Amino acid sequence: MSSASAPTSRREQILREAARLFAERGFHGVGVDEIGAAVGISGPGLYRHFAGKDAMLAELLVGISERLLEGGRARVAAGGAGPEAVLDALIAGHIDFALDDRPLITLHDRELDRLRDEDRKQVRRLQREYVELWVEVVREVHPKCPEPEVRACVHAVFGLLNSTPHLSRPGALPGRAATAGLLHRVARGAFGALGDAGEG
Repeated sequence: MSSASAPTSRREQILREAARLFAERGFHGVGVDEIGAAVGISGPGLYRHFAGKDAMLAELLVGISERLLEGGRARVAAGGAGPEAVLDALIAGHIDFALDDRPLITLHDRELDRLRDEDRKQVRRLQREYVELWVEVVREVHPKCPEPEVRACVHAVFGLLNSTPHLSRPGALPGRAATAGLLHRVARGAFGALGDAGEG
């Protein structure tokens, strides 16, 4: 559901607007009628697509975790010109998410605990698999660095890249391409510092 491409269905339009509204005003601060109005249908009409707000939230948070993992696996499978290129591809893919789906970052931070236990456990499982994907690639780039340091650095880079919801002040972003380039350099710099610490 990246905003880089236009929605292809009414269901995706609903999810996009729900994510935006939930991020802006909180899950409990948004009614079904408001979500419906944002996509031009009645609130009750939403129930043809979703059982309720809880179902929307679950699909948003489980869905983005699935897409991140699938995208990461595809980049690793593509291989590129070695582990450095694969790491660059992983970073670029996560930056696309961080820039195009900022409401989902806010939703995850604020609303994850509102999911049913089953859905929350699924999100956590998918996230662990995504982390392991990165850890394996970074260890190929820095084979002498201890695994706990690699893991900590991966989490730190996620924190850096997922800071984009805080960059929404007018003028804070110099443009998507420039921001993506900056985030990529910051991430590579973090991993470069890991190499210095572990292999010096």
